[in-house]
Amino acid sequence: MEKKKMSARKKILIVWLSVIAVLVVAIVIVGLPSGAKHETVGEAMLDGVLHETNKVSFFGMEVNPAVISAYTVTAILLVIALLIRVIALPKFKTVPGKFQSAVEAVVEFFSGLARKNSPHRPGFVGAYIFSVGVYIFFSTVFELFGIQAVTTKGHSISLPAPIADINGAIATGVLSFLVILTAGFVFGGLRGGLGVLKDFSLPISMSFRLFGALLSGLLVTELVYYYTALSFVLPVVVGVMFTLLHALIQTYVLTTLVSIFYGEAAEPKPKKIKPKKEEKK
Repeated sequence: MEKKKMSARKKILIVWLSVIAVLVVAIVIVGLPSGAKHETVGEAMLDGVLHETNKVSFFGMEVNPAVISAYTVTAILLVIALLIRVIALPKFKTVPGKFQSAVEAVVEFFSGLARKNSPHRPGFVGAYIFSVGVYIFFSTVFELFGIQAVTTKGHSISLPAPIADINGAIATGVLSFLVILTAGFVFGGLRGGLGVLKDFSLPISMSFRLFGALLSGLLVTELVYYYTALSFVLPVVVGVMFTLLHALIQTYVLTTLVSIFYGEAAEPKPKKIKPKKEEKK
């Protein structure tokens, strides 16, 4: 039985490699249609960063396609959360099944991160880093699905990852900073809030750390797709590898940073003890 399975797998692999080889040879012989490459590699990579060339119509307005991506990811996550709450959560048992174990593992990871880095006030920051972590992960993985949209110029494009757009990265970084700043004012008063404001570079560093790491993978993939000689098989490996790696790393890095800075802002400040005056003899 095992030999038959191995033989069947080898046949499938041979057929798959043969199809790829035929496609490569056909493209090399036939070549690209005239005018297929209507932009240089620099223009393609620039549009992959700013998404200002290929605009999409949204209720009559020309918008960045990453806006559509962000709305789509947000809607999907809200629907999934609603389904889990209404359908799955009431069926959770003391002895968890596979799905319940997976959900509990994700929740426990973020709540554990909050308890470790913000031991005094782990509740809210645990919920926040769970939300932003899930959003970052799925916003990065989103581009792997290749959802298509039609631009205002009439040609089809794949919707980009929302978090790979500089606007999405800045919004995530600024929102995280506002959460930390609020913790400083709420738990430390004016002194605590001003202490957080001293780190004015924090939202910039978080935004560009997130954007820069995702941008590197995006540009490599865009470069690989641009050249015909590299645009077979390799983009699948490179795209999936970079996307999943960045999704996991950036989710962990940003949530860890937010929980650490939130913990510092929410930490009770020691009260100054006034020295006692010496009693007169």
